[in-house]
Amino acid sequence: MQRVTLPERPGWRERAAELGVTFADMGGEPYWDETSAYRLTLRQVEDDIEDPATALHAMCREAVAHAVTSEEWLTRLAIPRPHWDFVERSWANGEPELYGRFDLAYDGRGPAKLLEYNADTPTSLYESASFQWLWFEESRDAGVLPPQSDQFNRIHEALVERWAEICAPGEDVHFAADRDNPEDYATVEALAWAAREAGLGAHFTALNGIGITDEGQLADEDDRVIGTLFKLYPWEDMLRDDFAAHLQPSQTRFIEPPWKAVLSNKALLPLLWHLFPGHPNLLPAFMAEDVEAARSGAPTPFAAAIAEAEPQLARGFVTKPIFSREGSGVVITEAGRETGRAPDDAYSHHPQVVQALAPLPVFDGFHPVLGAWIVGESCAGLGIREDRDRITHNLSRFKPHFIQG
Repeated sequence: MQRVTLPERPGWRERAAELGVTFADMGGEPYWDETSAYRLTLRQVEDDIEDPATALHAMCREAVAHAVTSEEWLTRLAIPRPHWDFVERSWANGEPELYGRFDLAYDGRGPAKLLEYNADTPTSLYESASFQWLWFEESRDAGVLPPQSDQFNRIHEALVERWAEICAPGEDVHFAADRDNPEDYATVEALAWAAREAGLGAHFTALNGIGITDEGQLADEDDRVIGTLFKLYPWEDMLRDDFAAHLQPSQTRFIEPPWKAVLSNKALLPLLWHLFPGHPNLLPAFMAEDVEAARSGAPTPFAAAIAEAEPQLARGFVTKPIFSREGSGVVITEAGRETGRAPDDAYSHHPQVVQALAPLPVFDGFHPVLGAWIVGESCAGLGIREDRDRITHNLSRFKPHFIQG
């Protein structure tokens, strides 16, 4: 894995504007950055990213099966008790999933390490699936990239196939997001584009435009009943909103399904370590309250596992809230000293997870995080974000990649 300096495509900003990419720059800094790209070998992609990510997702599904029948883990996951049955039934009924994104630490050599799973409302989809592919084709055609190069990216094609698998021909799907957030809108538009190619009807509705009919059904701004809803709105918020009691009786089919509340939660990390201790793609992880209990001698069922992990935690660990976005609330501690802290702590009131530190690699002063996209139950592509800081946040740059060798 290498970071390679490359010339930018002439006129790419104008091309981006034509395609509706209004977030090429954010906060006065580049977001899409093609002054360099990451080069990976085919072996690295297949053996170190694609296959492990697919296996990780299978493990996550095992974790859901364990959690939805465990009061202990539903409590640790902070899923509101009135909705335990809603979550469990969605899993028992086999309600289908669409997509997700694993965030991985990977330096091109050792096993990729799971940092977290964005399994419910992952963004950066359009730039990963479409704009990155356009960059690759145009750069290869211009001779900037070798003619035999490739890109790990069949995200759009996989989404088209997945929509056709989980929906009936001609089925109408509503797509809901924050109308005023360009990146969120681009994400739902990328998903709707794939749905239309799969032969489905796709209708955008603003999140705040969804209401409840007299019959208890969800309806859009034009009073159309919502039968199937893709919502770019996290389950941890939906299950706590004033209208949460209306969700299960509405008979709406939600994508992602309610059981994704287990996977979109960073308490998944201790659950995975509990079920698969020592797995090469996992890092030791525990609820902070269990670590504190073990260190004070108070009873905790995870005392032995924590004691075994203490040498690794002593070298470095990260604390993060079980509900958070874009690095908010993340704190890095190394050798007993705080060495990094996210400036935003809006989620820090939530329960905390302690995860062993996997230092991000450094390429030309930047720290990349690899986003392995899952569509259905398989890994379908790769997107990379990088930052000079060790904590990736909402303004971290998106970097294209290609395969050579």
